Amino acid sequence: MMAKYLWYVGSSIFATLGIIHLYYTFFSNKFSSRNEKALEEMKTSHPLISRETTLWKAWIGFNASHSSGAIFIGIMNIYIISNFYPTVKNGVFFFLFNIVTVGFYLWLAKRYWFKAPFFGILLTLICFLTSFALTFFN
Repeated sequence: MMAKYLWYVGSSIFATLGIIHLYYTFFSNKFSSRNEKALEEMKTSHPLISRETTLWKAWIGFNASHSSGAIFIGIMNIYIISNFYPTVKNGVFFFLFNIVTVGFYLWLAKRYWFKAPFFGILLTLICFLTSFALTFFN
């Protein structure tokens, strides 16, 4: 039963990070550049792939889609563990796929982001790894 609760906790942390990120994307200036010139350049520059958007619009879109992905992973994990735990605990795919995905997010956080998301994702990964170990090696 502890394995199930650890999966809930890790999933809740991940979804919460996604919700905060989405809030920051649309309702704050936290992802704006401190450099006003760079910000203005982003709003008037187009990526090479298309003139249909600007780097600023792409930046907002990437942040929003990133947020929705984290929210989706967290909420779907809570749903699956709540409703299908007896089924998923009999196979490793569900656990390992999530662990690899969260591990990738952790690598991104370490390499490209900052401390707060890194530690939140690290906590998620610790919960998932411990849940996996309790489920399959107990």
